[in-house]
Amino acid sequence: MKIVKFFQYIYLVFVVLFLYDAVNSWAEDRNRAYMSLFFAALAVFMFLFKKRFNKNLGNKNNSK
Repeated sequence: MKIVKFFQYIYLVFVVLFLYDAVNSWAEDRNRAYMSLFFAALAVFMFLFKKRFNKNLGNKNNSK
């Protein structure tokens, strides 16, 4: 179960990478920057979703 908790933090790494890409491509190609910002927002959502899901799953397993 510890490895599952580790993988949820991979999404935060993707957030940093997509934000870096958005900042670097803002002046040249705005469409690419907007797409990177979209993927960064999606990665934040996935991180929060996985964190909440794992927390609920842990509570369910502990109550048995």
